[in-house]
Amino acid sequence: MTNDPNTSDVPDPSTWRTGDEPVTHRQRAYLETLAKEADEELPDDLTKAEASEKIDELRQETGRD
Repeated sequence: MTNDPNTSDVPDPSTWRTGDEPVTHRQRAYLETLAKEADEELPDDLTKAEASEKIDELRQETGRD
């Protein structure tokens, strides 16, 4: 593991074996919180990988990064 804040030890969501599965309940709940803060709508059919990417995007947008 590295201490460089510009790198991540988390694999790219697009390479996840389960990335095409539906969003988890925890991801959906967190996304709903972030989307509300960002005043954004969420699609109903997100995959796990898409949800992870959206979480990262909304965390930056809302300053939770």
